[in-house]
Amino acid sequence: MAERRIYIDYNATTPLKEEVKAAMIQDLDIYGNASSMHHSGRLAHARVEEARQAVRELLGASQGNIIFTSGGSESNNTVFQTMRQLASGPDVVSPGRTEIITTSIEHPCVLNAAAFLQTLGFTVRFLPVDSYGKVQLDALKSALNERTLLVSVMMANNEIGTIQDIREITTLVKAAGAWMHTDAVQAVGKIPVNVTELGVDYLTMSAHKIYGPKGIGVLYARKGAPLFPLIHGGHQEDSIRAGTYNNSGILGLGKAATLAAGLVERYGKEIAALRDQLKEGLLANVPNITINGHPHDVLPNTLNVSFPGAEGESILLSLDIMGIEASTGSACASGSLEPSHVLLAIGAGPELAHGSIRFSLGWGLTAEDIAYIIETVPPIIERLRAMSTLH
Repeated sequence: MAERRIYIDYNATTPLKEEVKAAMIQDLDIYGNASSMHHSGRLAHARVEEARQAVRELLGASQGNIIFTSGGSESNNTVFQTMRQLASGPDVVSPGRTEIITTSIEHPCVLNAAAFLQTLGFTVRFLPVDSYGKVQLDALKSALNERTLLVSVMMANNEIGTIQDIREITTLVKAAGAWMHTDAVQAVGKIPVNVTELGVDYLTMSAHKIYGPKGIGVLYARKGAPLFPLIHGGHQEDSIRAGTYNNSGILGLGKAATLAAGLVERYGKEIAALRDQLKEGLLANVPNITINGHPHDVLPNTLNVSFPGAEGESILLSLDIMGIEASTGSACASGSLEPSHVLLAIGAGPELAHGSIRFSLGWGLTAEDIAYIIETVPPIIERLRAMSTLH
């Protein structure tokens, strides 16, 4: 193992910022239950509300609900279970609307939540994307009808970084009388995200993607948008999300949100410059590679590269030996031998999909780190191609 370690897997998770860590440590002394009415409880509750306000400011959410959850997966599932209640609950709110529209490149928690509704009789339509990973708006227009209940389109893809035209998509969805949800877990903190401008009904985010703690996330619901609990119990979060408040996690999220709001413009410039340095270096030094994702509408930190003739897991392990920690795709799919559903959806084909590496950058990386990666990757690919029967 190399002594030097370079972490370049920030789309999987991010390290805690020191300011976030300090805020969480400070909160350990505030032991009161935020639902209690005594002094300690009120102090804990005040910290929760300060964090909620920080999230509002990050998302541009002057109105609507900010619900704290355990993360993006719970937030997304809450939206889908709300749709189940709307269409088939004891008091049907949306009679006749039993169709869900999503895309073929969503995160597994959305795909599987939609698949579960299919087992209950819902119709689910999976929109195609083009070779860059963009939703085809004509296909959306054709799919929308009087039975459409929900459209769920992720704002930015976790594997290839392609950013969707959420505002335009939302306009079409609202004209059809359906609810609009976007999984913005990978977008928040990396690009400007304003729920008021987007017009969405629901948006989800997660703290550990913005240098906050794991196990805490947010579901935003526009004022007037229906919301039913996924977890039943007490009165917390306006009776939408039961359970004792995770004060330490919530406070860490609040601090991370405040920091992210002040750094998003700088992030877009500085991290994108490092990403472009890596992209140009690999294109110049490794023959026959493919860059996956949109050339312009892409997260500033994400670079997905296919290396034909080399297998992704072998590349990953070879990089790890040299001290470089990257990914073959979504962290939630690690351990699977199946090719990336995202890369297959954009037409990459099994060989390219199996030979892809996701480099996702973040704060802490330097130009020297990127230069080391550019120096390290070419001999690895050359060696693996020489061994491969595919090349």
